[in-house]
Amino acid sequence: MLIRNGTLVTAEGMLRAEIRIEGERIAAIGDLAPYPGEPVVDAGGAYVLPGLVDPHVHIALDTGIYRTDDDWWIGTRAAAFGGITTVIDFATQFRGQRFEDALAARLEEAREKAAVDYALHMMVTDLPPGREGELGKLVEQGVAGIKLYTTYRPNYYADDATLLRVMRAAGAIGLITMVHCENDALVTEAAEQLKAAGRTGLREHGRSRPPLAEIEAVHRVLFLAAEARAPVYIVHCSTARSVDLVHEAAMRGQPAFAETCPQYLLLDETAYEGPHPEWYILQPPLRPAAERAGLWERLHRGWIAAIGTDHCDYALSQKTATGSFLTTPGGLPGLETMLPLLYTYGVAEGRIGWPDLVRLCATGPAKLFGLYPRKGALQPGADADLVIYDPEPEETLSAARLHSIAGYTPYEGWRVRGRVRTVIVRGQIVVEDGAFRGTPGWGRFLPAAPFTTRP
Repeated sequence: MLIRNGTLVTAEGMLRAEIRIEGERIAAIGDLAPYPGEPVVDAGGAYVLPGLVDPHVHIALDTGIYRTDDDWWIGTRAAAFGGITTVIDFATQFRGQRFEDALAARLEEAREKAAVDYALHMMVTDLPPGREGELGKLVEQGVAGIKLYTTYRPNYYADDATLLRVMRAAGAIGLITMVHCENDALVTEAAEQLKAAGRTGLREHGRSRPPLAEIEAVHRVLFLAAEARAPVYIVHCSTARSVDLVHEAAMRGQPAFAETCPQYLLLDETAYEGPHPEWYILQPPLRPAAERAGLWERLHRGWIAAIGTDHCDYALSQKTATGSFLTTPGGLPGLETMLPLLYTYGVAEGRIGWPDLVRLCATGPAKLFGLYPRKGALQPGADADLVIYDPEPEETLSAARLHSIAGYTPYEGWRVRGRVRTVIVRGQIVVEDGAFRGTPGWGRFLPAAPFTTRP
């Protein structure tokens, strides 16, 4: 297959060239003419990107308390429509479960349903002292990273001693640690005060998880990670100060990386006062509008390593079941909307450039989590994962036209510029002109290489 007439975008820049695909890999890039009988895809007027790599996804999530209604077919199909050709999801280690069993169960869920490629992190919830050596099995099995939480009792929470001990062991063997940072005591106190005052409606959600809870936990986790000599990745930073702390640590030589999400760049706490506060229940919550501007500025400075969706496809019926933020599952659908939103409100408005978008959403995540240059690259030998994005059409986002099962989108009615025209996964067209051409099971598990150095 030959991709012609498009503008190629990499993290380093843009160029006009053709791409030849042979089998599942990129064979050549340059001034290429089609072979006799070779299929040709015309990318005229469009941009050709490496397939996006989403480093933070929750498909078919089971927390032990709540469970989303989607599966790997639904989730990865939505990803494909959004130009995401690789998702990095999570295997959850439930209490009393061995890592290898948690990983095997998750791989079995994905194997026959995934339409795009996937890697896995491990949520570590049960690793008593003396068993840290079991983390080595995760490296052997190609797990991309581990995840720890400073909140969420009783299922995920890790105290400081556990954070230090596990990060020290992980760093020694080449596992990067992702951390959800919110001070559990501050969150608990804020929620209890609201509960005592009878203010448990969904509009109160943002007040139950104050910005200080995130900022303090980021500060503490960075300190512990430095003591542990461990690489650390702070997920879904929702405040500018969180990113600043990570950047300051990186400038001291610490392998520390910040992630943010489209929802924190585009939405703010005023959404809770609108007619659908249930659309915006997530952790951490939406912040004051000033934080959006601060995050965009830090993206422009290059202080944020990656953007992930933190996609979580809870159905609208689950989000409205109780009317209390205390018992409403948190998370938003976002796989399908990330690329058009970031193009419209980032690239087209001059906040970031196309190469920045590719760095943040493809090359950067692939490097951080051991998938580069197989993923996140437009170069010979890389997997033929490509997105052809047409910048000209304008569309209105609507849940009725999207492919998650949530029954809503937090961006209902938003106008976006451009659309995904074609998506190719390992040489196979899976999306073409709004039609899905992929098949369940085409996606493959990607064993990740250990973390070695800063991208």
